[in-house]
Amino acid sequence: MTKPGGGGPLPRGAWWREAAIMATAFAFCLLGGVIQVDDTLSAPPAAAYLIAVLSCAVLPVRHRAPLAALAATTAVGVLVPLLDLLLTPLIVAPAVITSYSYSLTARTERRAASAVLLTSAVLVAAIPLFGDFSWKDASRMGVVAVFPLVAGVLGHSVRNRRAYLAAVEERARRAEQSRDSEARRRVAEERVRIARELHDLVAHQITLANAQATVAAHFFDARPEQTRKSLKELVETTADALDDLRATVGLLRQSGDAATPAEPAPGLSRLSTLLESFRRAGLEVSVHQEGTARPLPPGVDLTAYRIVQEALTNVTKHADTGSARVHLLWNPDRLTIAVADDGEGSTAADRPPGYGLIGMRERATAVGGQLSAGRRPEGGFLVSAQLPLPPAKDTTRRTDGAPTMEGRTADGDTGDAP
Repeated sequence: MTKPGGGGPLPRGAWWREAAIMATAFAFCLLGGVIQVDDTLSAPPAAAYLIAVLSCAVLPVRHRAPLAALAATTAVGVLVPLLDLLLTPLIVAPAVITSYSYSLTARTERRAASAVLLTSAVLVAAIPLFGDFSWKDASRMGVVAVFPLVAGVLGHSVRNRRAYLAAVEERARRAEQSRDSEARRRVAEERVRIARELHDLVAHQITLANAQATVAAHFFDARPEQTRKSLKELVETTADALDDLRATVGLLRQSGDAATPAEPAPGLSRLSTLLESFRRAGLEVSVHQEGTARPLPPGVDLTAYRIVQEALTNVTKHADTGSARVHLLWNPDRLTIAVADDGEGSTAADRPPGYGLIGMRERATAVGGQLSAGRRPEGGFLVSAQLPLPPAKDTTRRTDGAPTMEGRTADGDTGDAP
């Protein structure tokens, strides 16, 4: 047996409801059979038992074949006048029940309405066609017609209510899935962002430490003073690296917001400090700027800083050269950054791209820009990025290490673009 209105097996605990429904319908049929055509009360005749048994035996089928059950109970109701019984809502109670069930499970509302209307019409028509019709019976015809219609309307209402609740549950389920997917996506993005930050931080500091250690080892015997200076710078570099790593890992370990404000994200205002760290590692860096510098959005400012940092780190690690050039071109709608060297090291285009180049491209793309990297025709390697800028305002600012005067370098000299 299937679940009412669902088409599946009845759950545990539903069998007693089916038995109660059948017993109630059977009692109503017998009670309707007590009322004779002459309005006298007597024991139910044998015809009433026959009607009750035939119509109630169909009720369990209404879950699998509701239309067939409705047709069968309607046909049994037509037999009521033929058996000299009074056609009342009580004696056709099974037809009322099947009208409700079919309205609840019909494929379309039109089919349900048509079937219930036809049931009412057939039951009403059976009174004058097969029984002794009188004007007194005319008032009962309306009552007999109303009960299946009311049952059909009730089934339609319950069906709409169940559909509404199912839709609400489905929307809630999809919303929960969307929240889970969004949470997973944000976690993945955050992991990539953290990995990118850690890579830029560690690669930069370790590269500088390696270069300073190399210088110290080279001058260990010949130039002790230079060795001590390089070792001192190495200590400072590693201390800075440890501080940065401690701050980053500390943020990751926190379960909530930080109790104290975090250090502002680096930007082009700290460009001179960044270049000085590379100069201490033995890489001479010149900066040339064109156009008027102006405040950058935080995301673009951090991206510009990280691109310069990573590009110079790659020069220090892979290029066989001691110099590099940084060119900043300020246009009304974009900032162009170019970092070039003339070395012949492993930063050439035939070298497989590492996480540094991938991270720079991801950063540029994240703020709506683009980045390219490859060998220059005249030799060396070039990293070029174009980052979008907001509309220019009347006020301008001077970035540390990048003055606003056209054609001036960071250290006061003029230079050529790479």
